[in-house]
Amino acid sequence: MNRGKITFGKINLKSSAPTSSTNDSAEIPSTSTEATVSGFGSFGRKDNAQDEAVERISAELDNSKLQEVMGISGFGRKQAKQFDINEMIQKAKQNAPKAAVDEKAIIDPDDERKGKDDDDDDEEEEEDEMIGPVPTAAGGGATDSRRKKAHKEEDDSDDDDDDDDEEDDEFDEDAPINKLPHSHEVEMRHGSKAVIALASDPSGVRLASGSMDYNLNFWDFSGMDKSMKSFRSMQPCENHPIRNLSYSFSGDMMLVVSGSSQAKVLDRDGFEKMECVKGDQYIADMSKTKGHIAGLTSGCWSPVRREEFLTSGMDSTLRTWVFAKTKEQRAVIKTRAQGGLKTIPTSCAYNRDGTLIAAGCSDGSLQTWDTRKMFVHTTHCIRGAHAKGADISSVLFSYSGFQLASRSMDETLKLWDMRAFKKPLHVFGGLFSRYDTTDCCYSPDDTMILTGESLPKGTQQANLYVYDTKTFGLVTKLPITDSHVIRTLWHPKLNQIFVGCGNGIIRGLYDEKRSMRGAKLCVVRTHRRKKESEIQGTTQIITPHALPMFRQEKTRSVRKKLEKDRLDPVKSKRPDLPITSGQGGRVASSGGTLSSYVIRNLGLSKRVEDDQDPREAILKYAKEAAENPYWIAPAYAKTQPKPIFNSEDEPDAKKTKTE
Repeated sequence: MNRGKITFGKINLKSSAPTSSTNDSAEIPSTSTEATVSGFGSFGRKDNAQDEAVERISAELDNSKLQEVMGISGFGRKQAKQFDINEMIQKAKQNAPKAAVDEKAIIDPDDERKGKDDDDDDEEEEEDEMIGPVPTAAGGGATDSRRKKAHKEEDDSDDDDDDDDEEDDEFDEDAPINKLPHSHEVEMRHGSKAVIALASDPSGVRLASGSMDYNLNFWDFSGMDKSMKSFRSMQPCENHPIRNLSYSFSGDMMLVVSGSSQAKVLDRDGFEKMECVKGDQYIADMSKTKGHIAGLTSGCWSPVRREEFLTSGMDSTLRTWVFAKTKEQRAVIKTRAQGGLKTIPTSCAYNRDGTLIAAGCSDGSLQTWDTRKMFVHTTHCIRGAHAKGADISSVLFSYSGFQLASRSMDETLKLWDMRAFKKPLHVFGGLFSRYDTTDCCYSPDDTMILTGESLPKGTQQANLYVYDTKTFGLVTKLPITDSHVIRTLWHPKLNQIFVGCGNGIIRGLYDEKRSMRGAKLCVVRTHRRKKESEIQGTTQIITPHALPMFRQEKTRSVRKKLEKDRLDPVKSKRPDLPITSGQGGRVASSGGTLSSYVIRNLGLSKRVEDDQDPREAILKYAKEAAENPYWIAPAYAKTQPKPIFNSEDEPDAKKTKTE
């Protein structure tokens, strides 16, 4: 009975499948009848088996459809990678001298064929394992190339380790000291007083320097020779020292800030283009005046607006100006100390995008304002930034805009982070300063900051200090001069450093490889000598009784001789005068027209003298005109031989017309 149930179940399942034998199909009717009569327990078993078979077939159909849609073969299991063993062995033999071959990883082809069937069974069971030999030294593709490259790098590194160590010890390009252009030096003489203002145009062609002797000098690197002399010197602000100079970002205008209350704008050649108006000193509210009423302390151009500039004065205000409007300032910013009292802004600056204005005040505070808002309240304000009573001689934003540097007369230089403006990043001390215009400057990549020191007592050299803005360490200390170091300027385009000193000398530092143009153009030009005609002398033999042909002319000065030669058209090589009219060559001096001929030959040749009576001059020719008429009488000789003149009697009164 049990055996019949087992046979019934197998026959029934096979009948449901499409592939069944003929003998099984013959037994189907009998088994089906038996299923209806008996087999209560096997009824449920048959339904479970059918459900499992249907679910398996539907899953395989869905899987095949999904593979066709997604274009995936063997979905759900990893396929074994195919490797050509013979080709891999040949590659391994070729690369054997260069790389060590792993013999255990290389499999013999005969062994591979023998165990191929066993591996196929294991592929279905272990899906996560990688099937096939692991490519090591004999493997191809990216692994082989990386292995070759690694061995080659190891060989090269073994050969060149000593050389690299020596080169690293000798030169490190990323070191800050190697980025500093200081291998060569030039010297420019401004005068005998301290150079307290220094500026260069954005292109690096011109340099301007201002001094305590009221002079403003212009230096042109494209026209100077190795004598390094300025091409123009002037006093734009009369008897006021030049405190600050600033070129506009286009380089066509320059702002001159002096000790007076009126700033001036000069063009590229030093000619005045604008002068700021002076305010009313009797008005208490500084926002009601049209300009500064006290001496200026600093000033600079806007980096984004071509015609806007900023000035700070001792009247406790900062004022923004527009170049086209000379009658009044654009905006007024009042600087306040603790408690609302006035404080003097001693320095001012824009940030690189022109959105912030920073000012350092005499009470030791740092204050900033946002240019996109009203200048009523400060954006940042640090009251105790520097010592009270010590002027902040310079404030400067970094090129990135995240740092602010402040130099003060309290012998400190401080770095501030604009994102956390409560405490300084670092304080550099021991920087003695005697001038209230001593400034600092950033390197073009913001990795270093430079500042100078005044000459302390008992020392022979004043130094230029270079600090690292990341590690805050001293990069180097360059001895500059035996006087004070006041102004520093690192031009980003030229990669040259210019230093203004207290003895009237401007030092230019540059590197032969890293610097561009500028002072490098001047040192290779030779100095042209002037004419030596003034030096040459001639011997003179005095012979008072000699014949005129042997007599020498009296010697004259070279100036008079040149003036005489200038008047001589042959010696001065004067060109021919221009011809206004005429034909067939040069015209006569009388001109080419009939009127000029008549005036020249008749009017001027027979001109009446000024002291002669014109009536007498005319009647002098009356007799000759009567005897030999030339103009009028021959024309009327036939028609009117006897001239009839008008009578001197008055004509009758005009009769009134009557009808």
